[in-house]
Amino acid sequence: MMNANSEPYPTMLPLNQQVLRTDLAGLPLEWIDYRVAARLYFLGQVAYSCGDALFLLRGGINAVTHVQSQLRIHSIIATHALHHGPNKLQGDYVPPLSNRTLFQRDDHMCMYCGHRFSPRLLSRDHVRPTSKGGEDTWRNVVTACLRCNNYKAGRSPEDAGMELLAVPFMPTRAEYIYLMSRHVLADQMEFLRAHFPRSSPLHRRLGRGLSK
Repeated sequence: MMNANSEPYPTMLPLNQQVLRTDLAGLPLEWIDYRVAARLYFLGQVAYSCGDALFLLRGGINAVTHVQSQLRIHSIIATHALHHGPNKLQGDYVPPLSNRTLFQRDDHMCMYCGHRFSPRLLSRDHVRPTSKGGEDTWRNVVTACLRCNNYKAGRSPEDAGMELLAVPFMPTRAEYIYLMSRHVLADQMEFLRAHFPRSSPLHRRLGRGLSK
């Protein structure tokens, strides 16, 4: 097994740069770090890799050839086995809802006033208030600044005289994986975008060159 003596390859990248793991068909599954990726290589679970080489891991020196073993970790790896159960492959998979990914989905923009804010000034608003039967689901929540959320209170946007700037949507698996990452490399982004629905609002954002 390779030891922890690793270095970014071929350019200097932080060791917390994530690797995108997919299934054999190339369906995005999750982000993993280089240690988990190395373990998958060691266990023979990596079917193929693509994208740029990110890290070069150095192992021991062969007693016969005197050559040091090396393992290159690429930005995208396809694996044979599933480690988190079949849920992520089911057609009815629903991504977990959190404020972080919600704010990422809406590009940190208040869906009422249209301004962008830091996370500490944002909140989760239920379009149909929970007091009126609204559910805490992707399709019923939007990002709202604290001021707009307080003004709307327990009313619907119509009752509050407020215009909803975008229809809330539930991200697909590939969209959710994009929203989960803090830094997506160019080749990983190209790979993920190929799995976005054609109607995905994220295409417009990325086309404008905005950061997530």
